[in-house]
Amino acid sequence: MPLPNICFTALCLTSLLPTLVVGEEFRSLFDGKTLSGWKALDMSYWSVQDSAITAESTTDHPCTSNQFLVWQGGDVADFELKLQFRVRGNGCNSGVQFRSRMNDRGLAIGYQADIYQSGGYLGGVCDELHQRKGPELLTANGKRTVIDEAGKRVATDLGQTAKMKPYPEWNEYHITARGQHMILSINGVRCSELIDQETGHFDLSGILGLQLRSGSPMRVQFKEIQYRSLDQWRCLADSYPPWHTGVQSPHSEPSLFPVPHHQ
Repeated sequence: MPLPNICFTALCLTSLLPTLVVGEEFRSLFDGKTLSGWKALDMSYWSVQDSAITAESTTDHPCTSNQFLVWQGGDVADFELKLQFRVRGNGCNSGVQFRSRMNDRGLAIGYQADIYQSGGYLGGVCDELHQRKGPELLTANGKRTVIDEAGKRVATDLGQTAKMKPYPEWNEYHITARGQHMILSINGVRCSELIDQETGHFDLSGILGLQLRSGSPMRVQFKEIQYRSLDQWRCLADSYPPWHTGVQSPHSEPSLFPVPHHQ
């Protein structure tokens, strides 16, 4: 076949393939030295130790209400987040809030990539301070859960579960959110997936924050916090990739902490 025909055929075939335009590169949200760019209602629990964002409660300074340190860079929507964490005490109970909003008491409302010592909560997605029917744990460690418009949940096994490394080892969290599809991995294990289509309850944007859980004395640390927006990902063959629903969130108003949002 003559060369021009080969080139023309290759061009035609290429034009049939979807082309993704990738958004920004990963960028660090924490400088390893200060809490610049992060705020909490009560900063007395938060500091930088071991080059990590550190939250700590003690018998002398107990935590009686959940505390959240919120990134001040604006709301996140479609994004990818990678970080390292370690925790001791209080059941190793903590989490990463995303696409959430803050109420006037400084409490987060919305999705949480959960941290727990073991079991279904570790690596699962919770709906913090939820008002929907059913448990707060929307999808558990080792599960892929689809929630339909009416709130019906169907969970299937992923065939693997995440485990937390013993303290003082560091764990890796990888969170990806694209449209109504969320994927969580811990230490390289894809441990949960959620497709949330429940009318009036799913969120497509909101704040990003870190949790110190109320209760017994504990210490949780976060470092190497790497973020990139996926908002600019587009498929030239159609408007959105298959995982993007294009549905607007019922809670998509700006929610940069510490400005409160009332329900």
